[in-house]
Amino acid sequence: MDVTYSVVTYIVLALTVLYILKVLSSWTESKDKNFPPGPRCLPLIGNLHIIDLKKPHQTLMKLSKIYGSVFSIQMGMKKMVVLAGYETVKDALVNYSEEFGGRARIPIFQNMDKGKGLVFSNGDNWKVMRRFTITTLRHFGMGKSSIEDKVFEECDHLTQHIESFKGKPFDNTTIINAAVANIIVAILLGHRMDYEDPTFLRLLSLTNENVRLLGSPTISLYNIFPVLGFLPGNHRTILKNVKELNAFLKNKFVGYLKDLDVNDQRSFIDAFLVRQKEDERNPQSYFNIENLPVILRNMFAAGMESTATSLRWGLLLMMKYPHIQEKVQEEITRVIGSAQPNYNHHTEMPFTNAVIHETQRFADILPMSLPHETTKDVNFKGYLIPKGTYIIPLLTSVLHDKTQFEEPDQFNPNHFLDSEGNFIKKAAFMPFSAGARVCAGETLARMEIFIFFTNLLQKFTFRPPSGVTDVNLNSGIGFTTTPLPHTICAIPRF
Repeated sequence: MDVTYSVVTYIVLALTVLYILKVLSSWTESKDKNFPPGPRCLPLIGNLHIIDLKKPHQTLMKLSKIYGSVFSIQMGMKKMVVLAGYETVKDALVNYSEEFGGRARIPIFQNMDKGKGLVFSNGDNWKVMRRFTITTLRHFGMGKSSIEDKVFEECDHLTQHIESFKGKPFDNTTIINAAVANIIVAILLGHRMDYEDPTFLRLLSLTNENVRLLGSPTISLYNIFPVLGFLPGNHRTILKNVKELNAFLKNKFVGYLKDLDVNDQRSFIDAFLVRQKEDERNPQSYFNIENLPVILRNMFAAGMESTATSLRWGLLLMMKYPHIQEKVQEEITRVIGSAQPNYNHHTEMPFTNAVIHETQRFADILPMSLPHETTKDVNFKGYLIPKGTYIIPLLTSVLHDKTQFEEPDQFNPNHFLDSEGNFIKKAAFMPFSAGARVCAGETLARMEIFIFFTNLLQKFTFRPPSGVTDVNLNSGIGFTTTPLPHTICAIPRF
């Protein structure tokens, strides 16, 4: 009797498990036959078993060759649609800008930003904050000569600091980050910060650590299975860092409120606090104490990370290809001489301009862009993509599209030059994304990269340390594509 009962129990349990697996399996198959195709999913984990969590964009590139320019993957129980190739990504982000204009809700960013700020917000909050940010950046000089003066000043501080190494090897990560960060700091706070300031170094350290950890495999797993958030891990470190950053920023608000002058707005914080004061009787206002620290963190990280990383890649590539560095320096000498490089020079310097564009294309700093979300059901390329679908615009597939770039896997400035050496624009040059969610600071970033790069190559020749015979162009693991740790020698040219 006991044996029979045990057998029946095991059979029931086995059938139950099989039924659950069948149900879970059916969840992984789209009920809509018109949903983009993709690899077969496993119960619970989806396609997690085939994704390289250290370099997921590389897996997606391989899958695009199998399933086409619009395909789906599933991470855990979350279905995602990947857009690949220039034509498809441009079509979605530009021609279907509204439909693909939402920002995906990702657990780690929801915990960090609570749907506030600029980068990971949606709806009216995003629209209001984006409009205010762009208007305020323009007010404080974006696209004008006044902001160039801040970059010129920072170039002087940067070159003096680099000169102090007297041609000996140094790691340029912190100093490049600090110089670039100071431009956005001057806008946000109204003044620059000294490179040796412990508070400044701490802000840079916290931001850099978060950018690195956000791209780690453990954070990817947390985003897939947020129910595991009670366990220790990188998500706890990130949130602890955010708490410290917020505390610093909120402390700044108090000081700025004491000296706030509506008629003399010296910084982004001032401009925000003035709007908050104007809207104090509006309970629906987005100019509140919850939004301000988030938007400041967004701008600090975004304003530093992509530009600084582009510059670090640029110097690394100049060490790798000294003949290209020499050609850039020849153009700088011919066009600028010993004068201060300014952004207007870029129209007279086709080769240098091409090198900078090719650096950003080759570096591929944000290969999967920031994730989007459909704001409504959309028929796209013959597929029905439901509202609320997580969208990955695979920017690496645009910057490496063989139909747009002759040698997409090689560093080749000729990608942006015609047969006569004139600079040519490429529509597939999308390092800042495109459409409604294009980077709000693109104009500022383009100017900074050109001025910093030409200023540095005007003053120095960059070489690898003695004994280093090959410059490694592999990238590290992180939310952005950064060079591996390395040292660099800056030899004064004059």
